This record gives sequence, structure tokens and C-alpha cells, in this order.
Amino acid sequence: MKLIYALICFFIISSCGGGGSSSDNPSNEADSSSQLCSSYQSSIGNGSTFNCLIEHDNITRQFYIYVGSSYVSNSPVLFSLHGYTSRGLWNMNYTGFQSIADQNGFLVIYPQGTLLPSTGQTHWNVGGWTSKSTVKDIEFIETVINLIQDKIQIDQSRIYSSGMSNGGYMGYHLACNLSEKFAAIASVTGSMTTNTYDECDTRHPMPVLQIHGLLDYVVPYEGNSGSKSISDIIDYWINFNSCNPYPETFIKYDNYSLITYETYNSCINDVSVKLILHPTMGHTWPTIQTYNINASGEIWNFVSKYDLNGLIK
Repeated sequence: MKLIYALICFFIISSCGGGGSSSDNPSNEADSSSQLCSSYQSSIGNGSTFNCLIEHDNITRQFYIYVGSSYVSNSPVLFSLHGYTSRGLWNMNYTGFQSIADQNGFLVIYPQGTLLPSTGQTHWNVGGWTSKSTVKDIEFIETVINLIQDKIQIDQSRIYSSGMSNGGYMGYHLACNLSEKFAAIASVTGSMTTNTYDECDTRHPMPVLQIHGLLDYVVPYEGNSGSKSISDIIDYWINFNSCNPYPETFIKYDNYSLITYETYNSCINDVSVKLILHPTMGHTWPTIQTYNINASGEIWNFVSKYDLNGLIK
């Protein structure tokens, strides 16, 4: 009960006597009076959902937090990042991480991207088609992490990123630019922009999961002028992590389709690189009902094996 009360006091700051002083907050973070989280009523999951607003770099930023019903102190954190033109709330509704968080007792954070001035659409600043963006998304994500770990106990060695499309690109961007915070990342229908790829500066072996469809024409498997091919991405992380270049392969039969699971092992720190490739899937978040892949389950089963030091033993 004490833990739940502490969580409520953090997430609904205005009703619990406020937080720390401005000197207790991360850089570029507003004082406690501008940090406001309120309970959000959701029919999904048995835990608690909160809608939060903070000021970051003179922009009001939003994120949702889901606290799994079996949450205990010092638990992991999973970021779930929406795609281009999408919303954090929509991502929260279609990924279904709530039931997994209920079973495994972790926090899920659904941040909201800002509007790209050139298109008026929500985005994450990852270079490529977002190269004219000036929003500081890496710093925003870091601020959210710092805010949460300053208020409640989380396992700082087990923070993960997952994302759909532009959110998947952002996951790779975080792996390259904020690796000291992230233990593993997963991308669904995402890729790496040439900017992220060329300037990547990951500081530790990074477990990577990619889920993709060969009929994805929004983020093509073969890449395009501003986006690397999926094979280039997998090769990059195989080489970076010094993995065995010959994967363990599993083929799953699905209504005359062959879903390929390739896992590259024997990497530094016992991390791995995994590709799940569906021959008839397009640009979507797959479920068992749609493409016989439970993307959310695959993601948690993969990332949860790792902390910042590699495979948890």
C-alpha cells in the first residue's frame, strides 16, 4: 500500500503537497508546479494509467504511464513509441503491453511526439524526412527517465525502448545517442535513417529486435533514399556486437506463409540480434489474430532478458 500511495503522490503531484524543488529536477525540466499527472481512465489492463504533462525546452510535452497491477519497487521500464502522424494514446491502445505489464510488474511509458512544422504531423526527430525538425526528442526522453527515477525506484539498468515505424526509428536513435540509459531496443516496421546510421555512437553491446514485413511499402525492406535497408541494419548490429554471422533460424508456418525467425548469438556480453520477417505483412503492428505474431509478447520476451551489462544471468 505504501508503494501504491507513493506512486499516486508522484503521478498526481498537485494533490500530494508537490514534488522537490527546481534544483532537484533534471536540466531543462520545469519546477514541480509545471509537472502535472492525472489519472486516466482506461478499460485496458488491471493496473493504473496516468496522463502527464511537463515543460521541456519551452514546449509542453505529454506522456502516458501505465503501472502494471503487479508492479513492485525497482522494476523495469519499457518505452513504447508511436509512429509518424500517430499518438501515444493510440499506441497504448493497439500494442496491448498492459496485460504483459500486469503479469510481469513493470512500467510502460507512452510518450507523445510533437508536430513537424513542414507537415503538421506528429513525429520523432530522427533525421531523414524529419531532418528539418529542431525538437530535442533525445533530451525529452532522458528528462522523462530522470524525472521518474528521481521520484520512485526503478531498475535503472533495465530501461527498454520499443516502437512502431517512426517510433522504431527513434528506438535506434536512442540506442545510438542515449545508450547509457537503454539496455535493449525493439523496432516494428521501423528502420535507421542514414543520419542515425552514419552517426551512431553506442557505448555498450546493444540487443536489437526487428519485426518487419516484406510487403511494407511505407518503410521498405530494401530501404530508400533516406532509410537503410533492414539487411543493412541487421548487419550493422551483428558487426557492432561481434555476433556469430550465421543465425539460428526457425520457420513458422502461417496460412501458406513462412515467417522467418533469425537470431544471431555469441555476441559480446551474450546479447543477441533478432529479425522476425513476415512475407505478406505490410506496415502494421502484428498480432496473433492478424499475422500470427504477437509483437508485444515477442518484444517483452526479447528485451527483458537483458540489462545494461548484457544477458541477465
